[in-house]
Amino acid sequence: MTRSVDARIPVTILTGFLGAGKTTLLNRILREPHGHRIAVIENEFGEAGIDNEILLQERDEQIVEMNNGCICCTVRGDLVRILGSLSDKRCRGELDFSRVVIETTGLADPAPVAQTFFVEEAIVRDYTIDAIITVVDARHGPQQLDEHHEAQEQVGFADRILLSKTDLVPEPEVQALVARLKTMNPRAPVKPAHFGQADVADILDIRGFDLDAILGIDPQFLDNVDHEHDDDVGSFVYRDARPFDLQKLETFFGLLLQTFGADMLRYKGVLNIEGRDRRIIFQGVHMLMSADDGKPWAGGEARSSVMVFIGRKLPRVLFEKGLAMCVAGEDADPAQALAG
Repeated sequence: MTRSVDARIPVTILTGFLGAGKTTLLNRILREPHGHRIAVIENEFGEAGIDNEILLQERDEQIVEMNNGCICCTVRGDLVRILGSLSDKRCRGELDFSRVVIETTGLADPAPVAQTFFVEEAIVRDYTIDAIITVVDARHGPQQLDEHHEAQEQVGFADRILLSKTDLVPEPEVQALVARLKTMNPRAPVKPAHFGQADVADILDIRGFDLDAILGIDPQFLDNVDHEHDDDVGSFVYRDARPFDLQKLETFFGLLLQTFGADMLRYKGVLNIEGRDRRIIFQGVHMLMSADDGKPWAGGEARSSVMVFIGRKLPRVLFEKGLAMCVAGEDADPAQALAG
């Protein structure tokens, strides 16, 4: 008796809490010469998408942004529409891809996302879940698991767990976190993923999704589609077409992290810096922040900065006031925004 071949498009759901390293891992997947043609759907919590600036696009992948809400609730209809559009274009020969990777926002509960592939008839016909891959931040993971239901759900529903930032944590603490993760989800292997360095064989085409196991975690998985976020967590976007003074900006961010770092769950942006012919891409989680050179500004391109801040009850007006003081040519000291 021969086994039937599933001709549906395999889907990998890439999840993990804010700043865990999902986009870094996705870059690793796109860079690897694995032979797969991948369509990427990325969802960001907030009105402005930054990750498309961070993602490598050397391999000409189809990348679709969803940044008008969380993929697991308000924009689930958009997910259905985008998947349907991708499938139709593939059938017409307009797009060439063999699988889909969905990068969820760090605040997404993976259950409603996975439900889409069982309750939407057109999606069931064309797609199948290959696996839910969850990235856990070794530095901040224990606190996130203590404080956020979404982080717990991301671990509980995972078919594979990848542990990032292990170099920032003593080995005994890493092992304690691994033991906790295995207690929460004994069926998911836990492996390191230093700067996204994970074996693609542990991520793609692993046929890891097990509906029976999911129903064991959540018996109402196929029925309950409700999901709400913690009202304390919100996001806002800051935009400015004027170039920034880098020294002032670094000083102000240092003050922000000292004052609000514990509540700054995730922040990232694209910066237009005076005297620089390349944009600067910055990312941060709590007190940890990094910045790298991005793509050069094209000749005649309108330069501007876009920043996204996600956190618990962050004082938006104060942030905006201080950032405005960091614009090149401004005489004001941005520290005054915090002093006032």
